[in-house]
Amino acid sequence: MKAVVTVMPRDDVLDPQGKAVAQALHSLGFADVGDVRVGKTIVLELATTSAAEARSEAEAMARKLLANPVIEQFEVEIKDA
Repeated sequence: MKAVVTVMPRDDVLDPQGKAVAQALHSLGFADVGDVRVGKTIVLELATTSAAEARSEAEAMARKLLANPVIEQFEVEIKDA
């Protein structure tokens, strides 16, 4: 199974990297760009064949290492290999 963990800054947390990207896009002429949030995507290849087990493992990994729960939130998507 493949687990895709998407980690993003919490909505109430300032995202300086997102602000910098938004400013750079504006300076390149992309005036229609509004708020920008920058996160990360982690793709995990898991040996389990159970979607429920894969989700549980990926969520545990995200809580323990992949995301900082104070400033980030995460979503887990499970895909068949």
